[in-house]
Amino acid sequence: MPNPFRDRLTGPPILADGGMGTLLYQRGIPFERSFDELNLSAGNTVLAVHQAYLHAGAELIETNTFGANRLRLAGFGHEARVRDINFHGVKLAREAREIIGKPAFVAGSIGPLGSALIPIGNVSVDEAVAVFAEQAEALLEGGVDVFIIETMAAVAEVAAAVRAIRGLCNLPIVAQMSFTETGATFLGETPQDAVTALNALPVEVIGVNCAVGPQQTLDILRAFAERSARPLSVMPNAGLPRMIGGRFMYPSAPTYFASFVPEFVRLGARIIGGCCGTTPDHVRAMAAALAGSSGSPPEQPSAIPSMSGWAEICPTTDPTAAEHEEAIAPRESSSFAARLGRTFLVSIELDPPKGTNPKKIIEGARLFKRHGVDAVNIADSPMARVRMSAVAAAAMIKHEVGIEPILHFTCRDRNLMGLQSDLIGAHALGIRNVLAITGDPPSVGDFPGASGVYDVDAIGLVKILARLNKGEDFAGASIGAPTSFAIGVACNPTADDPDRELERLRQKIDAGAMFTFTQPLYELAALETFLDRLSGKPIPIFLGLLPLMSFRHACFLHNEVPGITIPESHLLAMERAGEHGAEVGVELSKELLAEAQHLVDGVYLMPSFGRYETCLEVVKTLLAARKVQRQPALAASQA
Repeated sequence: MPNPFRDRLTGPPILADGGMGTLLYQRGIPFERSFDELNLSAGNTVLAVHQAYLHAGAELIETNTFGANRLRLAGFGHEARVRDINFHGVKLAREAREIIGKPAFVAGSIGPLGSALIPIGNVSVDEAVAVFAEQAEALLEGGVDVFIIETMAAVAEVAAAVRAIRGLCNLPIVAQMSFTETGATFLGETPQDAVTALNALPVEVIGVNCAVGPQQTLDILRAFAERSARPLSVMPNAGLPRMIGGRFMYPSAPTYFASFVPEFVRLGARIIGGCCGTTPDHVRAMAAALAGSSGSPPEQPSAIPSMSGWAEICPTTDPTAAEHEEAIAPRESSSFAARLGRTFLVSIELDPPKGTNPKKIIEGARLFKRHGVDAVNIADSPMARVRMSAVAAAAMIKHEVGIEPILHFTCRDRNLMGLQSDLIGAHALGIRNVLAITGDPPSVGDFPGASGVYDVDAIGLVKILARLNKGEDFAGASIGAPTSFAIGVACNPTADDPDRELERLRQKIDAGAMFTFTQPLYELAALETFLDRLSGKPIPIFLGLLPLMSFRHACFLHNEVPGITIPESHLLAMERAGEHGAEVGVELSKELLAEAQHLVDGVYLMPSFGRYETCLEVVKTLLAARKVQRQPALAASQA
């Protein structure tokens, strides 16, 4: 049967809208509310978002029904309102189209169930089909032109949604999946796996949405294009969110985002839009790109070799009760804390493994200790990606290697009780250095449907640590002997809102912070300005360095990673470097360290792609000079 949407797929690419939740959040709707329910209680707000996208040039707008299935709505007590929420979601989109008076397709948005299918979860395929059918029937009743199944992490869930829709109608279907930064879904399904399965489904368009940002999405779309002749769709996030003024914002500028449009088109994308963090400005920029504006995506990086075949390592120590009690004496502090502000210290970050084998980070810690590094930072599931417990990894490194760990500890995953319990347990395991951070929101990670706790933020976490150091919990109850945590915090000298960043750092210091690590910096002026405004150094400051690996890497960090700003001079240098990008990136970091060393108390290095040797290269001269200085003192002590 002839269908306007199917016919349109043979013409120029269709420009879709951007993020719905982003604009609702900007309009003051908190994450704790059901955005889908706003179709009933705040229809004018939803209507205004649709109108803004149509004004920007969108030819396809999605209904505000991403999470409007029975299972997800049950979390807000709205499971009995599935029909009304979806029906009115379509009604609002159609009304916006009529108000603006331009042709546009209304797409019924269907997101993940919110509960995984058997065997990962407890939802059967038949139950999933029934849940999707209930939502699709209401969207169909409202009058959608096309269905969009989006942000799916499992092929089986896509198939269930398609089966539900096809049991009701023959309207066109767009089936999109979302992939993590590893290039696979959290179930391990690769783009190749996805294309094979999606090609077998009775859908008109297949594609990718959400993910991390346009750069990674381009790689995934390329894998789709190589294996499918179907029309493709692509709707990336605007990078990863950052906290600004107490609100989550996304870093990818509209012009940067739109620069990927020509390559999307070349690869066969027939629907191009945006997901989380994209706005009418992004859609407007994409419209210009589709109309012929210049723009090309950054060059692709070379493949990064994978690590495999690691053997299992288990702790071998088995101290007696007396030895154990002595090892965790409450007043014992770290050698790192004892040298704060007295010696220029070097720390390098290690990410815990994504599986159960800790060998790579154990060997990394041994490598750093052998070269004279003072401490290792242990990240706490950065970017909300599932990794081994940072507490467990830090404890293994301390006892297996003997180097000081600095435990990153977030407020994201634990409530007020869990925060304190885990910190007391970490202290019992001998961990003394803690970096208190708020934590990336779950929405950016492997489980976007997971709940972020955030009973406190980083300032509140510092207060908890300070209370534990006094021998009491946050409620004032005694915990017995006081802990002896060295309390660290993060700061961002290049923050978009410098006044707020400075005020938060002062609040952290007032709450009990003892040292601070900066976000990665790339120019001395930013540090000098920050220190001037801070009026000196109230606590020791560590300079954050993340050596650049390539021009594409620099573009990605600048445009898609929260809290990182790459100066134009560095971007040009990396572009000129070509295949020598890694060497140039190391030299730039070495130059900044040499310029800034007299201003800070230490350096904190973050390896890209697990390349520890690049961080060691940055501090090689520093560590060698320090080793020479120590030799006379060592000889004198031995004599």
